[in-house]
Amino acid sequence: MGRVSRAQAQENRQRVVATASRMFREKGTTVSVADLMKAAGLTHGGFYKQFASKEDLVDEAIAHAFAEQAAHSAMAFQEHTEEHTEEHEAARRTLVEDYLSVWHRDHPAEGCPVSGFAADLGRDPEQAARAQHVYVNGVRNRAARLATGDDDGMAQLCTMVGALVLARATQGNPISEELLQAARTALTESAPHEPQRRTD
Repeated sequence: MGRVSRAQAQENRQRVVATASRMFREKGTTVSVADLMKAAGLTHGGFYKQFASKEDLVDEAIAHAFAEQAAHSAMAFQEHTEEHTEEHEAARRTLVEDYLSVWHRDHPAEGCPVSGFAADLGRDPEQAARAQHVYVNGVRNRAARLATGDDDGMAQLCTMVGALVLARATQGNPISEELLQAARTALTESAPHEPQRRTD
C-alpha cells in the first residue's frame, strides 16, 4: 500500500478529532485509542503518526466541540432573534428549552461540551489545566448568550448544566424529566429584565 497523501492524512486527522469529540462527550475520555480509531474507520497504529499523545487528542477534541457549538449557536441565535423580531427574551427561552430537552439529554455525543467534558476535566487536573483556556472561553460564551440586563448568565448556565447532568444520571427514572422541567420552569417563568446588548 502506498504512502498516504498529505491531504488524506489531514482528512484522517480531522476525522479522528471529530469522532473523539463525539465519543468523549458520550462515554468520557477513558475511551481507548483502539476503540476510537476503530470508530473513525482507521488503524490503531495510525494514531501515533497523527498525535503525540491521547492527551493532545483530548485537547483538540474539546476545542473542536466548542468551535462546532459556537458556529451552531451563533447561527441558531441569529435565526431565533430574527424570527422573533429581535426579541432577545424569546431567543433566550428557545435556547433554554433546547438545552433542557429530552433530546439533548439523550444525545450527549452531539450535545454541549460544557456539560459533556465537565466530569472528566474535574477528575483530571492536568488535562483540565491544558484545556482550561478553551473550556473557560466556552463557558463564558455560553453564559453570554443567556445574559440579560444585570444578569451575566452564569447562574442560568449553572442551572442548565447541573440539571442536564442530573437528568442524564437518572435517565430511566421519572425524576429525570422532572429535573429538566424544574430547571426549564425556573429559567423561563421568571423573565429577566432588559436584554443585554451583545457587542460581538
